[in-house]
Amino acid sequence: MIEDLYPICRSITGNGLRATLQYLQRDLPLELVEVPTGTEVFDWTVPREWNIADGYVKDSSGRRVIDFRRSNLHVVGYSMPVNSRMSLNELRPHLHTLPERPSWVPYRTSYYEETWGFCLSHSDLLALDDEEEYDVCIDSTLTDGHLTYGEFLLPGETDDEVLISTHACHPSLCNDNLSGIAVASLLGKYLSPMPLRYSYRFLFIPGTIGAITWLAKNRQSTDRIKHGLVLTCLGDRGSPTYKRSRQGDAEIDRVVCHVLEQARSDFTVVDFSPYGYDERQYCSPAFDLPVGCMMRTPWAQFPEYHTSADGLELVDPDALADSFFTILSAIAVLEENRTYLNQSPRGEPQLGRRGLYRTLGGTTEEHVDELALLWVLNLADGRHSLLDIATRARMPFADVSRAADALIGCGLLREASADRVISLGTRKEG
Repeated sequence: MIEDLYPICRSITGNGLRATLQYLQRDLPLELVEVPTGTEVFDWTVPREWNIADGYVKDSSGRRVIDFRRSNLHVVGYSMPVNSRMSLNELRPHLHTLPERPSWVPYRTSYYEETWGFCLSHSDLLALDDEEEYDVCIDSTLTDGHLTYGEFLLPGETDDEVLISTHACHPSLCNDNLSGIAVASLLGKYLSPMPLRYSYRFLFIPGTIGAITWLAKNRQSTDRIKHGLVLTCLGDRGSPTYKRSRQGDAEIDRVVCHVLEQARSDFTVVDFSPYGYDERQYCSPAFDLPVGCMMRTPWAQFPEYHTSADGLELVDPDALADSFFTILSAIAVLEENRTYLNQSPRGEPQLGRRGLYRTLGGTTEEHVDELALLWVLNLADGRHSLLDIATRARMPFADVSRAADALIGCGLLREASADRVISLGTRKEG
């Protein structure tokens, strides 16, 4: 998927974004939503639609010294149309390079200020002739059109939703964020045939303006979002990084931290900050949704970030697979996490006669499973979820969940109702 989508010139609007979303419709029942230019979305306005056919700088021999056809990063995103002849001195203010990385081409945009420009390697800039005159062409359009995003809802047993959101607006950059698009797409395809407790809403949107637009159009239904993840930068070889939601201790925060702690030692958890990707829109004060951000090396902390070096060679199949299964493990915990009541809370119930305990005292076989049974029985008081128990016991959630299933099967456990939980809490405080 990343290889197929890599050549497409995407932006926050336009045909490249549409082509990417249409590609995803091969595997997902994705609805394409078109929001007209000029639509007010909170403090923002949907911009004019940008499309580009070609862009180049030619020397006097007709050779393209900068060529959009070779890489769509060569033209600054949202550049106005240009057709002119100029000297290098006239052209130079419109050229962008990375002197510290002389062979790389930077990625630059100008979404909300009408200007134009080219990006090139610093080595290529140094090779240009000060005495030369250059033909400069950007064959682009900025017209009233639409902002497009893709959305689909995977229904579950309840209307409570898990939001999976990823930005789909960057051009030929693989880790940021074709990796997020690919992992989110596979998650949607993988979960589609499964019986699910939660409903899952997948969003493939242009960054910032797309999330703001979706929130503006759906402000009355955001209270259904109980958990959420923004997916980005999931394909590099760095270890996983999780950025907490604004709430800091939302269930999704505790779930992801538990999954990472149980699976590995090489991971990072960072607190929320109002800088980054679309989690900062979902976590804005009026919404404060429980949405964190899942990534590997964070934005701007890998040298290839927003450069031509974020290519096919940067993303690693094993890293993509690890990201996918980490997120899938978190979803499994969300799906299974419940709160229970011990039905025999006065001392330990006799597990042996129920077939849940070793028959020979003094041995250590199956100690972990038995310990999970005891932890569940001890903390199943209507106030501790299975995640709380697994975290406190420092056990894999799957062990605790299996123990709960076994206890339910023999009548020692039942799911707690909200009224019962409140009653227990009040009685304890009294």
